[in-house]
Amino acid sequence: MKWVKRLIVAVVVLIVLVILGLFLFLDSIVKKGVQTVGPAVTKVDVKLGSAKISPFSGSGELKNFMVGNPEGYNTSSAIQVGSIGVSVVPGSVTADKVIIRYVKVVAPEITFEGSLTGENNLSKILANVQGTEKKKPENKEEAKGQTRKLQVDDFLLSGARVHASLLGQTLSVTIPDIHFTALGQGPEGITPAELTSKVLNAITKETLQALSSAAGNMGKEAIGSAKGIGTNAVGTLEKGVKGLFNKK
Repeated sequence: MKWVKRLIVAVVVLIVLVILGLFLFLDSIVKKGVQTVGPAVTKVDVKLGSAKISPFSGSGELKNFMVGNPEGYNTSSAIQVGSIGVSVVPGSVTADKVIIRYVKVVAPEITFEGSLTGENNLSKILANVQGTEKKKPENKEEAKGQTRKLQVDDFLLSGARVHASLLGQTLSVTIPDIHFTALGQGPEGITPAELTSKVLNAITKETLQALSSAAGNMGKEAIGSAKGIGTNAVGTLEKGVKGLFNKK
């Protein structure tokens, strides 16, 4: 039965070639995945400049990652990151659950636009993501991406700076590192929407706290400086500071 043996060998070789092909094109697979699933989950533009992932170790780097802003906001992006370190288990790329050893988001630049207590660009994107978790995907490709199981053993976002315009001044503040471990380690894993929601919720919370503190300090300094020019000026500034937290 030589033909049976030859057939088995041919099938094995074909499987190996397919797997090898997937590994060799791992960079493009990751980039396409980010730029396909990202917009579907956030409902805003999501772009990735490049992905370099070793097909052997699974470690690499994503460069020039950008999350755009919803309609109605003036700035071009909400989040920009020059470098993201990643490590995946190569064999899991074609499995039911992709195992990600770590994600290290290095020095992201966050642009905040809107109100500290009302709607803003970050809270709007977060609402989009949370809506995606409940909404049925529109097509098969979107469904496959949104429901893909993930496991993230370690996620770290560090050195983030937030830029905003408050009290007529351009303000930049830093936020604490955001660190998650053991995400999706159960059999059900974690979906891209769930992961995005968790991370974006933490970013939004830390951003609002940092900007609220900075705005409060700026308001106190302005009011203190105005005391020498009369009661009316102080009252006007106090109203302005309070108004900052109630307008878009």
